[in-house]
Amino acid sequence: MRRSHFEAFKPICVLCRAERAEYHPLKIASVWVEDGEHIVQGVLHCSNAACQREYPIIDGVPLLVRDIRAFLTQQLASVNSRQDLCADLETLVGDALGPGSAFDTTRQHLSSYAYDHYRDFVPKDGGSPGVSRILESALALGEPAQDGHVLDLGCSVGRTTFELANQTGEMTLGIDFGFTMLRCAAQVLREGRLRFPLRRVGLVYDQVDVDVRLAASERVDFWAADAQDLPFVPGVAALATSLNLLDCVASPVMAVAQTRQALSTGGKAVFATPFDWSPGATPYEAWLGGHSQRGPGGGASEPVLRRVLEASDPQLGAWDVEEVGEVDWTVRLHARSEVRYAVHMLAARATEAQ
Repeated sequence: MRRSHFEAFKPICVLCRAERAEYHPLKIASVWVEDGEHIVQGVLHCSNAACQREYPIIDGVPLLVRDIRAFLTQQLASVNSRQDLCADLETLVGDALGPGSAFDTTRQHLSSYAYDHYRDFVPKDGGSPGVSRILESALALGEPAQDGHVLDLGCSVGRTTFELANQTGEMTLGIDFGFTMLRCAAQVLREGRLRFPLRRVGLVYDQVDVDVRLAASERVDFWAADAQDLPFVPGVAALATSLNLLDCVASPVMAVAQTRQALSTGGKAVFATPFDWSPGATPYEAWLGGHSQRGPGGGASEPVLRRVLEASDPQLGAWDVEEVGEVDWTVRLHARSEVRYAVHMLAARATEAQ
């Protein structure tokens, strides 16, 4: 966690906000390992004497989530995973655990997303990162964003966060709920090094270990937080991106509302999603479309997202939808397989509260 970003974004205790509707800032309580401006291991405390909730900082990533116990329990394997195993020993562990294990599932996800974000650094590839095309197309929608802090919601392994900082010249914060992805992003940030297993076929992975030096890295940081429960006071950002996120959260409506609350009046948000609904990520009842074919939209997701924006909670503020678009996105599964998505994009401007 960068001290500069802690001071700029001023995180609050999400527990106090949820239980008391109060905004209490966090403070740096202990620092055990530091690397220049980065706090690598430490703890943040809620400043409210009646709360004093602790938020750990692990591998440079602060865990700003309401239920720390549930988060660590769910992601214990990722938090405790070894980073120093040689490539052959890592593949042996994968073979021993077999397909379907938490270890292999994590490897598959990291393989797909790290490749998608940084494929231009992968030897013998050099192609253009797919997620960068989504970001470029999404930012081109509507009017340019005003000056101010930037939030990259659902940043995954972080390439879009670096590109946002470079394009806007603003302090940019990548937010995600997956610790494995954030640790990969933080490694690129602090060490300029990318290391990940690239799936060839089945349980066969090739270790990618390359230098990655990206412009504007001094304006970037990565935090673990829930896009449905952001740890910020209202109006902290002028631009927020939400790329391929809404169909990955339990409540897309709450994610939209939290994005609006984080934006200052006149701030811009860009949403991009393939509407790849899954009950494992989002309860069926919370899907934006994808069911109820008898309704006005015939089951389509695009008009439902627009209605959600246009019917925003007036206490949080409303949206003006500026422009919509489409872009292709291809995700690599292994050397002989990929999935192609048609991603729907929408740009919206935060207007005054009613």
